[in-house]
Amino acid sequence: MWKQIKDRWPFVALAGVSALSIGMVAAVFQTTEQLPDSRTAVLSREAALADSPSPVLQLATQPPAARTAALSQLASDSTADDIETYRARYLLATDLIDQGRGGSAIELLDQLETDYTALGPYVALKRAQALAAAGEADAAQQTWQQVATTYTDHPAAAEALYELGKTDPAAWDRLLSEFPHHPRSVNVAVTRLNQASQVPIEAARAESAAADTAQANASQLDAAAEPGSAPSPKALLLIVAQTGLNRADYEQYLDQLVASHAGELTPEQWQTVGFGYWEIQRYQKAGEAYRKAPASPTSRYRAARGLQIGGQRKAAIALYQQLAQAFPQAPETATGLLKLADLLPNQEAIAVLDKVINQFPEQAGEALLKRAQVLEALQSPTSAQNAKASILTQHSQSEAAAELRLKNAKQHASKGDYPSALKWAQKLVEANPKSELAAEAGFWAGKWALQLEQPDAAQKAFEQVVAEHPESYFAWRSAVHLGWDVGDFHTVRDRSPEVVLPQQRQPLPAGSGTLQELYRLGQDQDAWRLWQSEFQNLQTPTVAEQFTDGILRLGVNDNLDGIFMLSSLAWRDQAKEQEAYQALKQTPAYWQGVYPFPYAQPIQAWSQQRQLNPLLVTALIRQESRFEPTIRSAVGAAGLMQVMPETADWILTQTGEATADLDNPEDNIRLGTWYLDYTHQEYDNHSLFAVASYNAGPGNVADWIARGGFSNTDEFVEKIPFPETKGYVESVFGGYWNYLRLYNPAIARQVAQLSR
Repeated sequence: MWKQIKDRWPFVALAGVSALSIGMVAAVFQTTEQLPDSRTAVLSREAALADSPSPVLQLATQPPAARTAALSQLASDSTADDIETYRARYLLATDLIDQGRGGSAIELLDQLETDYTALGPYVALKRAQALAAAGEADAAQQTWQQVATTYTDHPAAAEALYELGKTDPAAWDRLLSEFPHHPRSVNVAVTRLNQASQVPIEAARAESAAADTAQANASQLDAAAEPGSAPSPKALLLIVAQTGLNRADYEQYLDQLVASHAGELTPEQWQTVGFGYWEIQRYQKAGEAYRKAPASPTSRYRAARGLQIGGQRKAAIALYQQLAQAFPQAPETATGLLKLADLLPNQEAIAVLDKVINQFPEQAGEALLKRAQVLEALQSPTSAQNAKASILTQHSQSEAAAELRLKNAKQHASKGDYPSALKWAQKLVEANPKSELAAEAGFWAGKWALQLEQPDAAQKAFEQVVAEHPESYFAWRSAVHLGWDVGDFHTVRDRSPEVVLPQQRQPLPAGSGTLQELYRLGQDQDAWRLWQSEFQNLQTPTVAEQFTDGILRLGVNDNLDGIFMLSSLAWRDQAKEQEAYQALKQTPAYWQGVYPFPYAQPIQAWSQQRQLNPLLVTALIRQESRFEPTIRSAVGAAGLMQVMPETADWILTQTGEATADLDNPEDNIRLGTWYLDYTHQEYDNHSLFAVASYNAGPGNVADWIARGGFSNTDEFVEKIPFPETKGYVESVFGGYWNYLRLYNPAIARQVAQLSR
C-alpha cells in the first residue's frame, strides 16, 4: 500500500518548487486587466507558444539535479525550436551558477541576450553572476555596469545597481532615487537606516531635519531624493513603508517613521502608513494613521474601524458618524453604520439600522437581522419576529435570509420535524444558491430526505452540493453519501490516493512578458522581485493583479500571504470584480493556488512512516500554519504542524530521541505526524476524533463522546461545543477533499460530470 503512494504520487516533480504549476488563467481576463508599462519586454514567438507543451517548461518543475542531462541535450540540439534552445541554455546556466559552476555557464549565455529577447536584461545579469562565480570580478563589474547603462529604466538595472553599490555608494544612491519601489531599494534603505542608528539620536534627528528642509517641496515618495543624492532618513523610511511590506521587521520601521517624522508627513504619506499597518493587522495604529490620510470612504472607514478594534469607542463613534456625513452613499458607509450600531445603546442602534435599511438595499437584510436581535434584547419579541419576516419576504436573497432559513431548518430537525426542516433547507438552496450556507443546507436536505425515506430526493440534494459547491466540506460529506471512493471518517487514514499535477506553468493574468517567462521557468525569486517593481497598485489591485501577486508569493514560500491573497478575492463586492472572480473560481488554477503542495517530500516520507494519508496530513498542515515553518500561535504552538514545545518534549521521551527543532520542517513534521498517529490510535483510527483531538486535546474529545447525544458522525461534528474545533474539523477535512478533487483524476472526473 505504501509503495503505491510513493509510486503514484509524483513528489519528485515537486522538489524545489514552492508553488504548484498553475493552469492557464489569462484567458479568463482577456485584455481587460493588464499592466501598462513602457519597460515591458514583449514576447514575440514565445507569446504564441504560451499554451503549447514545452519540454523546457516541463523540466522547470523538476529539481536541478534531475534535469541537467535533458537540459544539456536541448541546449545543444540544433534541430530543436529556437525558443526551446534559448530556454534550455538559460535554465541550465542558472542551475550551474547556483551550483557555483559559473565558468561553465558563461559559454551558454554567449549571444543569448540578443537571441532570447524575453529575458535579455536577465541574461546579462546572469552573465555578470557567472563571471563573478568564476572569479572574474572585474569582468563582472563591467557587465553589471553595462546592464545599468543599457537598461536604464528596466528593473534589471536596479539589480545591477544593487551589486555595484556594494563597492560604490553612488550606485546605491542612484538605485534609491530611480527605483524606490524595487525591493533592492528596501534592502539598501534598511542597511543605511541601521548604519545611521549607530549615530546618537539627537544628531541623527538634526541631520534628518536639515535634509528634509532641503527637500521641503518633495511631497511624494518618488520625489523624496534628488537623482544622485543620498536620501534622508525620512526618505529611507518612506521607501520601506511603501515597498517593504513583506519584511518581518516592517512594523519597526513604520513605528520609527511615525515617531520621528509624524509632523512632517503629507496626507498621502499617512495613507501609505495606514495601509501598511492595516495589512499587518495593527488596526489601532492603522486607524490613527488613516485619520490623517486624504478623505475617502476607505480611509474614513478604516480610521473608525481601526480605533474600534483598538477599544477607542468614543473616537470610533465620531469617525463613523463623520463617514456617514461625508460619504452618505458609499458602500463603506453602509458597513460603517452596521459597525456603529454595535457601539450604541439599543434605541440609538435601531435608528442607525433603520438608516441602513432605507438607504442601502443590499445591506438591508443584515441590518434587519441586527434590528431583530436588538428588539429581542429590548423584550419586543413581536417586533423582532416582524423584522425577521421582512427579511424572508422583502430581502429573500440576502445572506441574512439564508441564515434565518438554516436556523429554522435545524430547529425543526432538532425536534424531529424532518418534513419542515427539509422544506426550509430546500428553500435556502433555491433562494440563496450563492450563499456559503447553501452547501450546508443542501447536505442536510439530503440527510433529512434519507430520514424520510426519500432516496431520490437525497441523491439529488447531494449531487447538487457537489456540483454547485465543490470546494465545500459538505461536498465531501455529500460525496461520501453518494458512495464515492473518497474515504469516510473511519477509513480516510488508510487511503493512498493517486495525485496528478499539471505538467508546466502557464502564463499569469498580469505582469510583463519578462515576468511571465521568469515565472514559467521557475525563477521564482527573480520573478517576485520583478513583480514587486511592476506592481505599484498595492492598495487597489485588480483581480488579475491580486491573483498574480498571490501566485508569486507562493513561489517564494510566502504561503500564508499567498493563500490569503487568492482566497480573499471572494470578498470583492463590485459587480465587474465579482464577475472576474467567479470566472477565475471556475478554473483549476485558482484552487490549485489556494491548495498548494509545499514540503511535499517530508510530508510524504513521514506520512508513509506513520501510515497516514498524505493528503490528510497536507490538509492539516495547511489549516494549522498555511505552510509557514516558523509561525507561532498566541499560546506558543510552533511550526508547520503547530506543535506545542511541551508536547514535543513528551513525544521525544516516548520515541527516545534527543532533540528536535520545531522551526525545522523535517523535525516538525516528524513530531506532528507522530502525534496525529497517536490521536488515531487513541480512537481506533477514527479520523474525525483524531483530528478533533489534535486541536482540542484527547480529554475534551473523550468527554464529548461520553456525553453521547448523536446518532452519527455528522451530528457529532454539528454538536462539537468548541466553535474553533468544529471549524477546524470542517476545514481540515474540507482541505483533504479539495486536494482530492483537484489532483485525483478519478474524483476530478466525477465532480466534472456533475458540474456539466
